[in-house]
Amino acid sequence: MQIREARQDELPILQDIERAAGQCFRDVGMPQIADDAPLPLDILVRYREAGRAWVATDTTERPVGYLIADLVDGNFHIEQVSVHPDAARRGIGRQLIDHLADHAMASGIPALTLTTFTQVPWNAPYYARCGFHTLDQSDLTPGLRAIRQREAAHGLDRWPRVCMRRTLCPPSNQTSPRGRP
Repeated sequence: MQIREARQDELPILQDIERAAGQCFRDVGMPQIADDAPLPLDILVRYREAGRAWVATDTTERPVGYLIADLVDGNFHIEQVSVHPDAARRGIGRQLIDHLADHAMASGIPALTLTTFTQVPWNAPYYARCGFHTLDQSDLTPGLRAIRQREAAHGLDRWPRVCMRRTLCPPSNQTSPRGRP
C-alpha cells in the first residue's frame, strides 16, 4: 500500500469510499449517518489543491482509503478519514493518520485534532488507540468550538461526540545520553 496526495481524477472515488464506509453506521443504529451525503466534489477539490488530501492505494494504485485535513488553530484537524469496508481492518486508517502526523511534524505543526462519536467502536475508542485523548470542554480552542457548533447544527449531536487531540513530538536532533542518535 502507498499513501500519496489525491489526484483530481480520484475525487469521485473518495466519495464512493465515504458512501461505502458510512454504511457501517446502520449496524449501530445510526442510519442518518449512513445516509449522509459525502462531501461535494468542489470541496474535495479545495482540499486537494491545498495539499491536504491523501489517499491510501491498493496494489493497482486505486484508492481504498483517504484522509482530508484542515488547519485549525495551528493544528491539523482531521476532517474525514475513511477506508472502504473491503479494505478495512488492515491498519489503513492508522497509516493515513500517521502519515498526516509525519507531515505535521515536518511542517512544525504540534498536534492533530478531530471530532468523533464516543460510542462507536471505530470512532473514539479507535482514535484513543491511535494516540488521541479526549479534550475537556474547557480545552477547546475557538476553531474546535466552531466546528462543534456546525456539527450540532447538522444534527450530529443526536449521538454523543467529543473533540480529541494527538500531541506530536518533533523529531529530535539530539543524541541519546549514551551518545547515539
